[in-house]
Amino acid sequence: MTASRMASPVTSRDARGRLARLHAAFTQGQIDRRQFLIRAGALGVSAGAFALIAQNTVAQGATPAASPAALAATPAASAAGERPAGGTEGQTRGAGGDLRILVPQAASALSVHNATGGKDIAAASIVSEPLLSYAQDTSLVANLVTAVPSHENGLLAADLSTVTFHLLPNVVWSDGKPFTASDVVFTWRWNVDQTNQSIDAVSWQIISGVEAVDPHTVKVTFAAPTLGWFQPFGANLGAIYPEHFWEGNDADQANAAFAAKPIGTGAYVVDTFSPNDQVIYKANERYREPTKPYYARVILKGGGDAASALTAVTKTGDWDIAFTLQIDPTAIKANLGDKGKIYGPPGTGVEKLQFNFSDPNKEVDGQRSQKDTPHPFLTDPAVREAIATAIDRDTIATRLYGGPPSNPPGRNILAGLGAYESPNTTWTYDPAKAKQILEDAGWKLSGGVRAKDGVKLVLKYVTTVNPQRQKVQAVVKQNLREIGFDVNLAEVDGSVFFDSSPGNDQNFTHFYADMQEYTDGATSAFPLNYMKYWYAGPKGENIAQKENKWTGTNKVRYHNPDYDAAWDKIAAVTEPAEAVKLFVQLNDIVIDQHVEVPLVQVVADLHAVSNKIRAENIAVNAFGDTFWNIANWTKA
Repeated sequence: MTASRMASPVTSRDARGRLARLHAAFTQGQIDRRQFLIRAGALGVSAGAFALIAQNTVAQGATPAASPAALAATPAASAAGERPAGGTEGQTRGAGGDLRILVPQAASALSVHNATGGKDIAAASIVSEPLLSYAQDTSLVANLVTAVPSHENGLLAADLSTVTFHLLPNVVWSDGKPFTASDVVFTWRWNVDQTNQSIDAVSWQIISGVEAVDPHTVKVTFAAPTLGWFQPFGANLGAIYPEHFWEGNDADQANAAFAAKPIGTGAYVVDTFSPNDQVIYKANERYREPTKPYYARVILKGGGDAASALTAVTKTGDWDIAFTLQIDPTAIKANLGDKGKIYGPPGTGVEKLQFNFSDPNKEVDGQRSQKDTPHPFLTDPAVREAIATAIDRDTIATRLYGGPPSNPPGRNILAGLGAYESPNTTWTYDPAKAKQILEDAGWKLSGGVRAKDGVKLVLKYVTTVNPQRQKVQAVVKQNLREIGFDVNLAEVDGSVFFDSSPGNDQNFTHFYADMQEYTDGATSAFPLNYMKYWYAGPKGENIAQKENKWTGTNKVRYHNPDYDAAWDKIAAVTEPAEAVKLFVQLNDIVIDQHVEVPLVQVVADLHAVSNKIRAENIAVNAFGDTFWNIANWTKA
């Protein structure tokens, strides 16, 4: 089995059929996991993808929270690499009227590549599309192209140095302009231009050149051959922007205008947008499939609590879908009705605690948490280790999230991608050991709070306003008080916490607290972009700071030359074994040095769906990409 063969995704109909039969043999116990991985590799599934298929197969029937009687199993997925479209035959565009969707945080802007929070990425992805999407099983799906490149069809170079895309013909932007290869070239240039502050720049920087061979053919050359050739073009990382929107216009003004009302190729266009409240989309009359989308309008409303959202979908029926339900098992049982069901596909997300390596209380050059101003006590490894050792992750996972297999206690920060999940890490809940760690490091008790050299272990711990997270806060606060910390809790509305506006000093990128909690995870089967979250860069340029308008993805202000050196190697990896080694190494640095504390691994997106909606077409994938298949959403 060669590296290049393993790097190719499943593409042809015959190959998809073989993978589907192989998958069935695995689920029926005819072959074991190791045999499945080996044979899937021979079919050309990417290293991360085939391991994720194997892992998720085991978890498919698992209930994500509460009891089996209260929850629905994940809807049946389509064949590998397929886009579920059941029930869309013969329908009429717009015949379905309004589709009403609740989300916990409203969007604040609609530019995918500038969004630092998932709420903005999701809302923008309804309009902006990539060349490739990920199916539920994470195999690649052709979106704006005629086929997924592979060695088999000749579009992926044998040495992984180039890839060619044939764009779908007759696709137009929602304003009527033709979609061409020039738009793909422009998107690459836009993302690598630092003045645009793209959060996805790292994905596009592995490319040395993009050539428009003709209006519908794009040839991409990589800076070095890479196993992750698909990463810049898959899902939201690969959203394509229209060149003509910027042409002849001031770049900053065009960026702002696009974030308010983007032009896209998706099934819907923005009708009205009220930042931090709701977005109303209408069917794109120029969408490439004449019978789609089924719904005339999509109303995406943010705010409110998860329990009320669950009630609104499954009891009163006032809303059709509610996404990202941060809710504990008891609340699910109390608020789940018979007008809908709740689903939780396996995912890569981790609910986690982040430590601030900078001082949030000292202002330098007009900003707090300045990257060169060390935190007074969280830069002490003993303090971070003590905190990690003192937190009862098992109680958090089992009592507040439903527990294994879908929500096990957190062990790794790179989770849910079987091939890349580290086998080296462990976690311990041992308050006595945590106390001893602090004692040995010179942190002595004084009036119930430990101190050293005049510095007290007093910290501010912030997360979003959410009953489940407030319960987690209560557990963590009690755990840390027991070992000598004074913990001050703070909650910020999610629409503010995840709002990426440069002037918003309460968001998670400014990180003006000592510790913060939220969920994050890999969004690609080759998680290069995700693992950059702890990469500083030679001059700290990837650290969130005023100089980059807090768009740097390293929010914790962590700087480790060993981490940076390992991450720098990944983009040019062509051997799957080497990629696994490096991703595991990066994860282990974060875990072993207690840069962050994974509390619980969570499902991709716990969501409620009305019985009126065909749930299997929603098809949330393992990366939590909510709207990738929205063109095919239809009635039950």
